[in-house]
Amino acid sequence: MKSLKVRAIVYGLIVLLGVLSALPNLLPQSIDEKLPSWFTANQLVLGLDLRGGSHLLLNVDTSELGFEALSTAERDEAMDDVLERSLEMVRRRLDETGLTDPSVTRQGDDGILVQLPGVDDPGRIRTLLGTTAKMTFHWAANDSSLGPILTLRGSDDESAYRLEKRVALKGEHIRDARMAFNPDTGEPIVNFSLDNEGARRFGDMTRDNIGRALAVVLDGEVITAPVIRSVIAGGSGEISGGFTTTEASDLALLLRAGALPAPLDVVEERTVGPELGSDSIAMGVSAGLLGTLLVFGFMLVMYRRWGVIASVALALNIALIFGVLSLFRATLTLPGIAGIILSIGMAVDANILINERIREEVRQGGRAWKALEAGFGRAWATILDSNVTTLIAISLLFLFGSGPVRGFALTMAIGLLTSLFTAIAVVRVLMEWRVKRLGRRPLVIPGPAWLDRVGQKPFNVMRARFVGIALSALLSLASIGLFFSPGLTYGVDFTGGSVMEVRAPALTVEELRSGISHPTLAGVAIQEFGEDGLFQVRLPEQTADNVASGSLIQALKTEVLEADPSASFPRVEMVGPKVSGDFTEATVLAVLMAGAGMLLYLWFRFESHFALAATITLALDLAKTIGFFVLTGIEFNLTAVAALLALIGYSVNDKVVVFDRIREYLRQDPDRPLQALFNDSISSTLTRTLLTSATTVLVLLPMAVGGGAAVASFAWPMLFGIVAGTSSSIFIAAPILYVLSERRAKSGLAQLKPTGEALQAELDALP
Repeated sequence: MKSLKVRAIVYGLIVLLGVLSALPNLLPQSIDEKLPSWFTANQLVLGLDLRGGSHLLLNVDTSELGFEALSTAERDEAMDDVLERSLEMVRRRLDETGLTDPSVTRQGDDGILVQLPGVDDPGRIRTLLGTTAKMTFHWAANDSSLGPILTLRGSDDESAYRLEKRVALKGEHIRDARMAFNPDTGEPIVNFSLDNEGARRFGDMTRDNIGRALAVVLDGEVITAPVIRSVIAGGSGEISGGFTTTEASDLALLLRAGALPAPLDVVEERTVGPELGSDSIAMGVSAGLLGTLLVFGFMLVMYRRWGVIASVALALNIALIFGVLSLFRATLTLPGIAGIILSIGMAVDANILINERIREEVRQGGRAWKALEAGFGRAWATILDSNVTTLIAISLLFLFGSGPVRGFALTMAIGLLTSLFTAIAVVRVLMEWRVKRLGRRPLVIPGPAWLDRVGQKPFNVMRARFVGIALSALLSLASIGLFFSPGLTYGVDFTGGSVMEVRAPALTVEELRSGISHPTLAGVAIQEFGEDGLFQVRLPEQTADNVASGSLIQALKTEVLEADPSASFPRVEMVGPKVSGDFTEATVLAVLMAGAGMLLYLWFRFESHFALAATITLALDLAKTIGFFVLTGIEFNLTAVAALLALIGYSVNDKVVVFDRIREYLRQDPDRPLQALFNDSISSTLTRTLLTSATTVLVLLPMAVGGGAAVASFAWPMLFGIVAGTSSSIFIAAPILYVLSERRAKSGLAQLKPTGEALQAELDALP
């Protein structure tokens, strides 16, 4: 083993690099400008839910492209090509608008995610991105027309035009387009210029068709159809159609950017106002600080001077989390802040495990250095297993989640990995330094004396095993019944539809209801939401066309503004049926795969009956958590799914600690009666189980109490799940494992996988 000094230097450098990476987030602008850009670029990017903005998910409509006739491989290749060209066109259109830092990324097989910071009303952007902008020029049909004829309506919806179906000139030849004003009438027009090929063809066709109307067609509508009076040479022209200034400007923008290869439909829209975003930042920071301070205080009370070491490690862990996130310029969202807060609570678990293991070794008469070595050695396997099981659930959340939920998964994963480093490396160096200073004095780590007395006098939990299992099964069955009736309060993530927060201080609920009278808004549900003058308006499930056009939300805003012109809309969410259906399938699949992942890992690390006991208990825990959602009426939405998967990891984490102690005792004395062995295992880990649960509750409590509706679907279910998971580890998981172990023993099967030494002994004994 490397010397204490060498390890202290190496770990210190790693921590220093992490702190330096996080530092640019805290520097004032005056200092930031004086430092090199490669250093100051390491900063977190705030998500739209924290700084305000709009999020649009667009779906590529390939129904008119004839992909159905292709083979699977050809269809996939063609779809990739269409999606890549669509991404480029969307980027070009957004760049033309002058928006600050728009983000355009591919999502899934046929989706494009557009994030628009600072845009709290994406109506114009929605129109720009939803317009294919396929422009063509067609001659008006006459007696000399050859080929098929088509009839198209005009942009005023009143005129109809008979045109040659043959395209006279494609819009792809347009090189530039600008909004201008007609010098005679003053009305907005669009001046365009053509490339060389287009200019030549345009000159030839106008020369041969003087006196004939040439229609300009955009996405199946005739914008204008002027009569050609003379040859138009030089490759330029103008389009007039009774435009407003905005319409002419947008048309010019679309022509400059180019046509989309396929229509794009808006299937999801989420908008957060800047004021609500700043409130979320304030809530996240205050809840995180208060929760962290509570954990610091708890560790100092429990372990005194040794609690200082745990607190220092926790502070360094927080710095490393922000350092890693800043290094990769990760996007920090509100669920991401929740993930950091939860990871703080779970990071303390490793410190508590180490402290309790060392205290056990000291009680058994171990000298300081031996107790330290044994404590870390015995805690390592438990820490590894518990973190890996949590990472399994978190990785699935990242794979199947989207948007902010991925931010939660990312911060949780980074927090778990950095906590492994601080617990195993940093804490060990600090503890060794402390033990070295003790000299010949005995090592004494204080702890909760009353829990020590409980742990030294084993509980006979196995005596009540059938009562615990039966009660848990009964509560879980009742929860399943509640799931079917009255059922969960689903958010728009699952049901589809729209939810809008309305801030209208001048209106009461009754006045707002009476003000919404438009026939298309029948079935709107309105309720007061937090402070006075703040309301939540929910529209029922809508068709894909309603979501794509945003017509119902726009009609609702118009009605509200007529009732109160000072009204504002801090948050808008629209989810189409396709997204909600996909999200439901992804959620079910993620939960099932998380359970399967836990089962396989525990089977690999322990044995099949350990894995089965954990999986059965996990199913009971999840059922009771669903019952909690129903009874409390907390909305089951995208954030709630994050809570469920986090609970899967936390619950199994808790059970691994008990299972690990059972495994340890089985290896020490495989012939010992199982009932006594299980009781001793539960009692000896009781201090760690209760202390870890207490710290996690402390860190989440400020977020649950002060976080409001934004995090209610995460914080409160997590608090319930911690209590349920902790109790099930003691009273349900271990008893189920005991029953399975008894059956296994009667069948003559081994309780554990053979270790390397045991396996070698078995091989040597073979004839």
